[in-house]
Amino acid sequence: MRNVLVTGGTGFIGSNLAAALMKQGCNVRILRRTDSDLRAVGSLEVEHAIGDVRDAASVMAAMKGCDTVFHTAAIVSYWKKERPLMFDVNIRGTRNVVDSCLELGIETLVHTSSIAAIGFAENGTTADETNSFNWERFDVGYRISKFEAEKEVRRGVERGLHAVTVNPSVVIGERDIHFHGGQLVRDVYHRKIFYYVAGGMNIVYVGDVVRGQILAAERGRSGERYILSGENLTHREIISTIARVVGGIKPLFQMPQACVRMVAAISEGIANRLGRRPWVTRELLAGSHFNYHFSCRKAEVELGYTRTPFPEAVEKAFAWFCNNGLL
Repeated sequence: MRNVLVTGGTGFIGSNLAAALMKQGCNVRILRRTDSDLRAVGSLEVEHAIGDVRDAASVMAAMKGCDTVFHTAAIVSYWKKERPLMFDVNIRGTRNVVDSCLELGIETLVHTSSIAAIGFAENGTTADETNSFNWERFDVGYRISKFEAEKEVRRGVERGLHAVTVNPSVVIGERDIHFHGGQLVRDVYHRKIFYYVAGGMNIVYVGDVVRGQILAAERGRSGERYILSGENLTHREIISTIARVVGGIKPLFQMPQACVRMVAAISEGIANRLGRRPWVTRELLAGSHFNYHFSCRKAEVELGYTRTPFPEAVEKAFAWFCNNGLL
């Protein structure tokens, strides 16, 4: 792994990955749009290829001369209004990346998927890579898009491409300029969240994800998927820990599920009237009452993957937000 392309290199995970690859001595090129926000890239001395994963020609051009491709470009949205664009980027974009890898004989493709593409454990236990996708009845666009994108990667593997898929859980950490996982940290800091809901989820530090991606390129088995997760926590534990680290309010009560659904519906209604992105949506909160927990045992055994404790991950994310004036 010497000459590397990172699609989505200006994004949260992609920019952290580009920085880590440069530290390893790789020649790093990122594929980005002309109007991409460059704050996450900062002063990184990476090569910029201008294009879009939806444009097959620009993907092919960006990939030439590379031996390894990390595909991180994706749209994360739980708003139905953005579903067509998200499907175009996440599914057709992945198809273009896979086809270009095959055409150019790329040695290794690491596709960054998500635990969103993996089914939840119906019996409330911990899920792993073998859990079949079972989110259909909830009709969550993001989950569907990531599941369908993985099909494109498997198609490439069947045609001889050496491709590995990694499935991060909810990610927090530095360079999260659009507040994906970091939104929770910001909301607790500003005391907008002082309650919790039933269930739980898994949160991972972005540095762990990046190391997992690189390990997947070096050691991953073609056609396999590897969950890159952190700690399994209840929502109450998550809010309490963040509040302790950033100085927010520890959760005072559990919000009933009926109220959760009502808040989401009201948020969407107001946003649709004003033409703005909603604070929360019904898709985002679908299944929020589950204990949505995952095992990264496979990545630990096969890749040598390690995890950062959740409080430390929160501290790192919060410090970066503060140092960059984002709070």
